[in-house]
Amino acid sequence: MDLSYTPEEEEFRARLREWLAKVLPGLPPKPSPDDWPGRRAYDLGWQRMLYDAGYAGLHWPADAGGRGVTPTQHLIFLEETEKAGAPYVGANFVGLLHAGPTIAAEGSAGQRARWLPPVLRGEEVWCQGFSEPDAGSDLAALRTRARRDGDDYVVNGSKIWTSHAEVADWCELLVRTDAKAPKHCGISWLAMPMDAPGITVRPLRTLAGSTEFAEVFLDDVRVPVANRVGEENDGWRVTMVTLSFERGTAFVGEVVACRRVLGELAREARKNGRWDDAVLRRRLGRLNAEFRALWRLTQWNVSESERSGGVPGVGGSVFKLRYSRARQDLYDAAADVLGPEALDLDSRWTLDRLSSLSYTIAAGTSQIQRNIVAERILGLPKGR
Repeated sequence: MDLSYTPEEEEFRARLREWLAKVLPGLPPKPSPDDWPGRRAYDLGWQRMLYDAGYAGLHWPADAGGRGVTPTQHLIFLEETEKAGAPYVGANFVGLLHAGPTIAAEGSAGQRARWLPPVLRGEEVWCQGFSEPDAGSDLAALRTRARRDGDDYVVNGSKIWTSHAEVADWCELLVRTDAKAPKHCGISWLAMPMDAPGITVRPLRTLAGSTEFAEVFLDDVRVPVANRVGEENDGWRVTMVTLSFERGTAFVGEVVACRRVLGELAREARKNGRWDDAVLRRRLGRLNAEFRALWRLTQWNVSESERSGGVPGVGGSVFKLRYSRARQDLYDAAADVLGPEALDLDSRWTLDRLSSLSYTIAAGTSQIQRNIVAERILGLPKGR
């Protein structure tokens, strides 16, 4: 693993810092968390600014509309934008971090030309239609069916935890195209237009009070066969590419954010007298070491990705497994530092604490990640 930066990479960092310092003070106020049309417009507006400045799709290949920079430069981008307090990808996260990279890696030339530029320009939003009510963590047990009818698939079924379905233009959708095949073998990956007839979106309110997830019901929805990414019934392999991006790089910026939050907690503890508690100091010190180690693991995963053509490997599961736990530990510690303030339902600390509970489920449960680590990294036999 190479942890050093080249002169070109340091020059890239300096230019990015200068640009962020110039544009961030002029951004409009963030919309209300409940104003999804407003949040969509805000997030797309920031994405357009990145595009115009040449910072959109940095690590995407040039033939996919990106700049084709190294994964290390992309890591620098994520680190610097988070440190500067730049907007998160928000409603763009599925298109930018999951669907877009998958289409760049697996899509045809026509598919890349159709779907990737609007994502990079901040014109279209994607949502993720993977999970189902009856499948749980066993994604391969999905039941949403797609029957071939001429040049279309006719899709029936339902999805749950569909991120940003309320404001999405497209959905990366997993469907079963061969009901008789073994469950991992009869799946296809489709790009479904969210304005197609037969789609019903029902928002879900989370524990933190937000509605970024939804149930999606599909009743004879017609999706063109041309919208299939990869071959028919090869969707499980394509999905593994999607999940490798979701687990391997999608949380990178959040590690930087957690390190920033930890610094805020240490400063608050010094102000309110909690710093005198030696047990608390050790706890914060351990968390500091934890997140520094996670950052190094991120760099290792990026180095591996750079050598393997840009698609993250199974090391992303190691990262995701430990990060999920560390984030919860961080906000447990915040409760000790802040005391009653941590119970204020209007406090960002409370909302972030509630949100942290979902990380052992999102992007594959911790149990699934342990299975991946055991079987694909340690070489242990599959459980029965």
